[in-house]
Amino acid sequence: MLASPEFFSTQVGHVRRMYLDLKPARNISLAVVCAGFEHCSPDFEITREKFPYYCIEYVLRGQGSVSLGNQTCELKSGDVFAYTPQTPHVIKANARDPFIKYFVDFTGSRAAQLLGDSRLSSGDIMRLFPPDSLVPLFEELIRSGLAAGAKADVLCVKLLECIALKIAAASTPSEAAKSRTFAVYQQCRAHIEEHCLRLKTLDQIAKECRIDKAYMCHLFRRFDHESPYQSLLHFKMKAAADELQRSGALIKDVAAAVGFSDPLHFSRLFHRVLGMWPSDFRNLR
Repeated sequence: MLASPEFFSTQVGHVRRMYLDLKPARNISLAVVCAGFEHCSPDFEITREKFPYYCIEYVLRGQGSVSLGNQTCELKSGDVFAYTPQTPHVIKANARDPFIKYFVDFTGSRAAQLLGDSRLSSGDIMRLFPPDSLVPLFEELIRSGLAAGAKADVLCVKLLECIALKIAAASTPSEAAKSRTFAVYQQCRAHIEEHCLRLKTLDQIAKECRIDKAYMCHLFRRFDHESPYQSLLHFKMKAAADELQRSGALIKDVAAAVGFSDPLHFSRLFHRVLGMWPSDFRNLR
């Protein structure tokens, strides 16, 4: 069995990763080495002066920053970036809202050309629309690699090429982003974020936004990777993370402050959303 890559980060919660041949032939045209899905811990940080492969990283949810060479950029949902073996990089999660992200590492004589096909040069950050555009392709890439069939390497290369083309196609917001429906979605999401501490149910959100509940869910399916209620939980846990960083904060009090009477239920949701238990997160301060 192939040895698991030593460069895989351990600062993660839930992960799904696959890896193929870590040392493909030098004259190979294009080869996928590994790929994965990572729910990063609040203390997630990677610092490398160099790396053996080309890499594309895709932030599905959360926030943080990336330094590529001499340039540092903030990252958020829908951002995608790349680096080459010669690109020094630092990737760091926001402790209050850590990344959920995908990545794919690849090599070969066509690797640089593939980045060109995606319009994603090393050091660039692109924002995709909608933010979850690449999820089906990355999921299929991981499944194909884990299946490890006779043609897994060939299939993974084809999926990588599709990812590159999809990045190029989704990097510029479509006309939908300028539409009235997109504006309604943005208003609903902003309302959820602003009033997350007192909001409790989907019915309450829909009533206050003066929108049909089913239609609101439809808008979130179209423009987001989370449902309205998932967004509410996400914002509640971000607020809870802020409270836990304050000296003397008790988990039961933080739970109550964001609308949960049961600290155990709150702790489970906090772990599901942010990838760390509240007690462990509090100790990071």
